[in-house]
Amino acid sequence: MLPGPHGVSPSALSKSAARFLTLALLALIVAVQYPLWFGKGSWREVRANAERVTAQKKINQQLESRNRALDAEVLDLKSGTEAIEERARSDLGLVKPGEIYFQITKESSAGK
Repeated sequence: MLPGPHGVSPSALSKSAARFLTLALLALIVAVQYPLWFGKGSWREVRANAERVTAQKKINQQLESRNRALDAEVLDLKSGTEAIEERARSDLGLVKPGEIYFQITKESSAGK
């Protein structure tokens, strides 16, 4: 091949240009992909956030269930005296006038 105007053959020029273009494109791909793999909002962060969301949803379901039970208890306490009486008997050990309270205890093995 005949040398070009600057003493460099056209095939050598095109090889170096192709190499430069390849390296430039590779650098561009790495620059674009880096945030996806390691930067803010990377796939790792997305996966970790998805796990945190799943755990929080489970906690929320448990709290909603507890809230429903407490709502039912509050409604029961507001609506009638039976629930209040039940709480007074179980929590405070109260009895109605004229009732006799019996407490049955198990005999301990040390007393035999």
